[in-house]
Amino acid sequence: MPDHFYFRLYSTLILFWISMLVISPDNANAQHHTDWSYNLGMYEVNIRQYTEEGTFDAFVEHLDRLEEMGVGILWLMPIHPIGEENRKGTLGSYYSVKDFKDTNPEFGSLDDFENLVQEAHDRGMYVLMDWVPNHTAWDNYLTEDHPEFYETDGDGNFIIPPGTDWSDVIQLDHDEPGLLDYMVEAMQFWIEDFGIDGFRFDAVSHADDDFLEDLNKELLEIRSDLLLLAENDGPHWHDLGYHQSFGWGLYGFGGGILRDLVFDNADATRLYNYAEQQLEEYPEEDYRLFFTQNHDENSWEGTSEQLFGDAAEIFKIVTAIIPGMPLIYSGQEAGLDKQLEFFEKDEIEWRDHPNEEIYTRLLYLKRDNRALWNGAAGGGISRIGTSNESDVLAFLRKKEEDEVVVLLNLSEEEQTFTLNGEELDGDYRNLFNDEMVDLTEEDEFTLSAWDYKVFETSDTDTYAEGEDSPEEFELVQNYPNPFNATTEISFSVPETDHVTLEVYDLQGRRITTLVDEVRSSGTHTLSFDAADYASGMYLYRLETSDYIQTRKMMLVK
Repeated sequence: MPDHFYFRLYSTLILFWISMLVISPDNANAQHHTDWSYNLGMYEVNIRQYTEEGTFDAFVEHLDRLEEMGVGILWLMPIHPIGEENRKGTLGSYYSVKDFKDTNPEFGSLDDFENLVQEAHDRGMYVLMDWVPNHTAWDNYLTEDHPEFYETDGDGNFIIPPGTDWSDVIQLDHDEPGLLDYMVEAMQFWIEDFGIDGFRFDAVSHADDDFLEDLNKELLEIRSDLLLLAENDGPHWHDLGYHQSFGWGLYGFGGGILRDLVFDNADATRLYNYAEQQLEEYPEEDYRLFFTQNHDENSWEGTSEQLFGDAAEIFKIVTAIIPGMPLIYSGQEAGLDKQLEFFEKDEIEWRDHPNEEIYTRLLYLKRDNRALWNGAAGGGISRIGTSNESDVLAFLRKKEEDEVVVLLNLSEEEQTFTLNGEELDGDYRNLFNDEMVDLTEEDEFTLSAWDYKVFETSDTDTYAEGEDSPEEFELVQNYPNPFNATTEISFSVPETDHVTLEVYDLQGRRITTLVDEVRSSGTHTLSFDAADYASGMYLYRLETSDYIQTRKMMLVK
């Protein structure tokens, strides 16, 4: 066939792939962040330490890898120029902002940043900027152009944020009306000129509540589907217009339930009660953010292994599966085992590590299984009784026909226990080895210290031949996904038609043709054996006489 045919085919694949990623199945015209954030996890990006170059362009080279891992939202630590006056260390703190409407020249230019955002969007990812609403660098140009924007002492001198040792920054005065106008204008610049999808607000407790509430309202007038994340814990921040808050009660600043579990100061019941409490105390449509690492935890408190020892891995499962959104910090997927310097260059060591497959499977589970979707889109949490309620936490999350069953040994001793879950009766897939198991009440399990099992089942919406015909064409997400070697693909045809179903790699090269024939009305399921293919992301494409749909699937060996 002529070359332009393949070019057109490849272009079509990419367009459908992007639209599949970035548009919610329920609403193509996003009016609220939940239209795009409902099934995504978050990844914090430390540009300085991410690569040897420490630039936007160098980070872009990692986007394909992050996409394959299932990352949906990128939280970029502050990208602004860093103050030089009273700077800490050689390179200074990202949070000492010299100019809110420019980029740190060490990271790259405004054009470079625009390219990063566009490259992320092209891969179906969303981008949050880290924003500092409460202080600036000593040499921010506002100190000369608008000194009235700052709090001062009795002698008219600028002051550092009260109650802190942040000697490299000075406190803004949130009672000054002009400050709100300036902040809205600066943030609008990034929203409209660069397509930023939301903001993570740093240290919100050091800003005035009324100021923050007014700022959030103004931002949502500019773009209603922004995601606004407050760096603090508690329902109070949601009352001010934030859509998401930090789950410090689970873990944060060296404390929380996860640390208490390690030191035997908490048990399985306390963890379950905390997870259940989040659904009761926070708005149904809003999210909580859970993590074992972020820039503060890593640099000031310790690595995951230093903080949690042998429990580090099981806590990755906890933060990803209880109701809320998981956060992964730069390098965790590579087994980050050092505390990164905060004010100096200290590059992450990139290497193959089992964490990457763990995170990949967890992030795709969140994408594909409705029980784990965020906020109101997801399922609740129900405890499954066991013969050891103190050391073992078993629970079920369910949304319609999708289920996730989790078994956790939250102790440093091997535990043998039986289940008492009347709602368990059927086939489930083990998330981490793809084996199918039949779970029933009174099943017995033995888990080693800090060990876990995760099982899932989902409704693939298939129909047997001869049953009522589907009303429309549909290409169903493959199951399981990610998969090891084999997976099932289903598609619905409302009337007899010629159907082709083909698999492509990310370069647009056709790998195989699964179907190329006339199929009758109904839903058809077939198996794709990828034993001979390399691990990675693949696209599968359904085409009929007047319908085309493309989805992606992840092969993990």
